Amino acid sequence: MGPLVLNTRPETDSADLLAALETRGFRHLSAPMLAISFPATDTPFDISPYQALIFTSANGVRAFDRLTNDRSLPALCVGDATARMCRELGFATVQSANGDIHDLAALIRQKIDPSSGPLFHPAARKTAGDLGEMLRNDGFQIDRQTVYEAIASDELSPDVLTALRHHHIDVILFFSPRTAETFVKLVHSYKLEDDLSGVSAICLSPAVQSKISDLTWHRTYVASQPTQEYLLSLLGSVVTACRT
Repeated sequence: MGPLVLNTRPETDSADLLAALETRGFRHLSAPMLAISFPATDTPFDISPYQALIFTSANGVRAFDRLTNDRSLPALCVGDATARMCRELGFATVQSANGDIHDLAALIRQKIDPSSGPLFHPAARKTAGDLGEMLRNDGFQIDRQTVYEAIASDELSPDVLTALRHHHIDVILFFSPRTAETFVKLVHSYKLEDDLSGVSAICLSPAVQSKISDLTWHRTYVASQPTQEYLLSLLGSVVTACRT
């Protein structure tokens, strides 16, 4: 049997990841650390005041799709997964920063003229960074609106608890600071600290790794680029190294 990997991403973001794990021969369990909630809306959204859209997650794209069918504005995306979601939902002009929020800010500075109008940023209530603050000194006006909520989990399922307590899990994948932070809180809540000493953690970025640093792991790793593809490549290398 292949190594057992624990996925902590929300269900809405996990389909491609789980398919990729299966293709690579990994067994997997899922413990979504966040549940995504999209508030109902009856009022069509007017995008005419804006010159472009900013997306920092695929869920932001999904939420925007609930607001309007208008795809006339260019979309600037934090990474390739978010950009793919834009294309799937009919956006014609899509650009990816292929990185984190700082890379997205750099892309906006490069591609957008602040004098041409404000930008619309559909986002969660809690975000990993404040683009408006980052870009304010460059003259950008960013209208960030809460269009979905990421609700932290307050429990682990019985099968995940059993796998952790019996040391069946080989690797845990972390994609965001908030999912990592939520996992750490649950570890302390269930008193699982000693059950992680044989588990490796693979993180999308240093910011994610910093949230799990107070736990005792076998090893922790950070993807060289903050994308799912690089994280999966690292996973393969980690497992190969453990076998040799």
